[in-house]
Amino acid sequence: MKLTWFGHSAFRAEFGNARVMIDPFLTGNPKFKGDAKQAASGATHVLVTHGHNDHLGDAADVCKANDAMLVGSAEVGDYLESQGVKKVNSGNHGGTIDCGGFTVSFVNALHSSSVNTPDGRIVYMGNPLGLVIKAPGEPTLYHMGDTGIFGDMELIGLIHQPNIGIVPIGDRYTMGGDTAALACRKYFKFDTVIPCHYGTFPILDQTPDKFIREMGTDGRKVRVPEIGKPFDV
Repeated sequence: MKLTWFGHSAFRAEFGNARVMIDPFLTGNPKFKGDAKQAASGATHVLVTHGHNDHLGDAADVCKANDAMLVGSAEVGDYLESQGVKKVNSGNHGGTIDCGGFTVSFVNALHSSSVNTPDGRIVYMGNPLGLVIKAPGEPTLYHMGDTGIFGDMELIGLIHQPNIGIVPIGDRYTMGGDTAALACRKYFKFDTVIPCHYGTFPILDQTPDKFIREMGTDGRKVRVPEIGKPFDV
């Protein structure tokens, strides 16, 4: 599996015939300096954890430009259908859906979910989600979305046994470095941990230093990618 981080919580995952964009906040992302169309070129799927603008991002444009499948909550799917997205594969907590060559399981996330529309409305976008991606012969990837720590993370670890964790650490709107490290150490047996949702805006923690420090001996599992540079996991 090849991953590319675009800053904040935006990732591209490539495996088999799949080219998966996750929370594609590209346009307007202060940390992403590349070309949004190029970053999402060839996308087969777009996965969205929740409806906030810094996660929904370019999802509609990416889906329409690439004829990609949108995967997310029912409310996110309905909203993006209204924006002209043709392929929608939605679900909700506890469910698993077939995306053609891989599955996505929807798990809890402690957060909120709405979108600020261009005409000034605030639209409810359902419950926020964490996403677990499984494909034959590939490591299991868990993108936590935006979340606080919660005890049922233990069940996610037990049921799905993810190998790779994409973990928000920026504090204020998600876990900070200390609680994110506690979640990783207490509830999961990750081989690789990738911190995200930090440094994008001044109001967030600016570096992953606290998270790495609080990971202790598991700090060796932390991978801090360079923005826009693909890497293998």
